[in-house]
Amino acid sequence: MKRDITSKVIVVSFAVGDDEPMNKLLLVLVLVPFSLLSLAALWKHGYWGLFEPAFQSLAAAQVLFDLIIALGLFLVWMWRDAGQSGRNPWPWLVLTLAAGSFGPLLYLLTKKTTTDRK
Repeated sequence: MKRDITSKVIVVSFAVGDDEPMNKLLLVLVLVPFSLLSLAALWKHGYWGLFEPAFQSLAAAQVLFDLIIALGLFLVWMWRDAGQSGRNPWPWLVLTLAAGSFGPLLYLLTKKTTTDRK
């Protein structure tokens, strides 16, 4: 018996349906420990000290550039999503450029859900 293998694209929408409160909870559960870790690192190493390891090894540089690529993709998505939902994208773009993942996390946390829009 021969089976045709086709590729399927699974689209996951972030805040849809009855799972909306769970998505917000998940964001908070990520944001709180990440904030604590970031504050501890900032306290110990300073802002520029967070980037220093990236210039000391290729492995660390790869991680930094991976983060830059991922945040760049998120910036494009955020720009488009903010435009479609009537939000000003500039505060979120600037926050992402200055503070990394805090921008996207807070953008998603403050994004109006479908139940908020009704």
